[in-house]
Amino acid sequence: MTNLLKRTFSVIEHNYDAIIIGAGGSGLRCAYECAKNGLKTAVVTKLFPTRSHTVAAQGGINAALGNMTEDDWRWHAYDTIKGSDWLGDQDAIQYMCKNAPETVVELENMGMPFSRTEEGKIYQRAFGGQSLKYGKGGQAYRCAAVADRTGHSMLHTLYGNSLKYDNISFFIEYFGLDLLLDKEKENKVVGASALCLEDGTLHKFIAPHTVLATGGYGRIYQSATAAHACTGDGNAMVLRAGLPLMDSEFIQFHPTGVYGAGCLLTEGCRGEGGFLVNSEGERFMTRYAPSAQDLASRDVVSRSMTQEILENRGCGENGDHIHLQLHHLPKDILEERLPGIMETARIFAGVDITEDPVPVLPTVHYNMGGIPTNYNGEVISNENRDVVEGLYSVGEAACVSVHGANRLGSNSLIPIEYTISGVGESEAKSTRAFPP
Repeated sequence: MTNLLKRTFSVIEHNYDAIIIGAGGSGLRCAYECAKNGLKTAVVTKLFPTRSHTVAAQGGINAALGNMTEDDWRWHAYDTIKGSDWLGDQDAIQYMCKNAPETVVELENMGMPFSRTEEGKIYQRAFGGQSLKYGKGGQAYRCAAVADRTGHSMLHTLYGNSLKYDNISFFIEYFGLDLLLDKEKENKVVGASALCLEDGTLHKFIAPHTVLATGGYGRIYQSATAAHACTGDGNAMVLRAGLPLMDSEFIQFHPTGVYGAGCLLTEGCRGEGGFLVNSEGERFMTRYAPSAQDLASRDVVSRSMTQEILENRGCGENGDHIHLQLHHLPKDILEERLPGIMETARIFAGVDITEDPVPVLPTVHYNMGGIPTNYNGEVISNENRDVVEGLYSVGEAACVSVHGANRLGSNSLIPIEYTISGVGESEAKSTRAFPP
């Protein structure tokens, strides 16, 4: 096939220190770090960067800042380990939670406009599965947010900051095809190929460091909160290269997707005081999770909603969904903290949330599995955790696994930050030590 391509098409070759495939939050953060460390960096993306799916993240970023109540990163780590059904990598989880506060402050210093408390501190809301004092101190307020558009704000902040560097080249609307393997050395990647969607030309990107930041594969399901671009391209590239994936069966269903449309209504709705009711008007989560109630972890809430429907307590003519009630909350709070939710509910459900409940249903939301990596973002190839030289993966495409079998709400945007800074630094160090 390669020889056929050579005879039929001209292949344009590019040489860089680092190639990042994907320009969502993780890809842009990685590009920023690589460029800051002096690497000549290429970002290959099938979408314009600010159209990447990070833009749809609503709720916030978990970090034990302690701005609303006392907090400790160890309590955050406990909640994450417990929420993962005890299947997460506990060393990686501790590393993530310990570094999360520094990460949020770094984003703020980049210009990310976090919502504020009256004292001027970063506002933090309640989110599912978050507790104080190892589950014994009540609800934690740990989720740093920009209203209900946190991912949108993060993506634009990172893209703006990455444009400061002349040593980043963006290849926009280029579709990643395959990893390029070293012919002489086993378990080594030397770049990737891509197709320019504008003119159909083939491109070969050669670099000692290749980063897969291609997001999740939620669109293997008909209905998902993921954008239609979330097709697991990086995962497919890894499989075609003969490398393994990890935990691909761990798919998270978000409790509150708009019934019939699948669009996400952030967990922040319940964090701000919203709750779920069945056809009898009962707040049924008090039966399934008496302590956390509507802010139990996502897998618990999704299973509880499904159970209510199966036991004929679902809402609507067909009894096939649940109601999310928000109209008891003050209108000014909804307009300040959940403006995007008001708009989404109006467009996709035809509901004014200040007056009526929103019909919701558990919907495919996040992929805990993906490309196996260590906590430095280096891809591993077998049970012995042998590293694939020159290949990294970050964000939802990767599986460290800090999420185990279930991700806690607002734990997705932290790995975008803390892991990538480590990837960029390690790439810079190895490039200086072993020039291509």
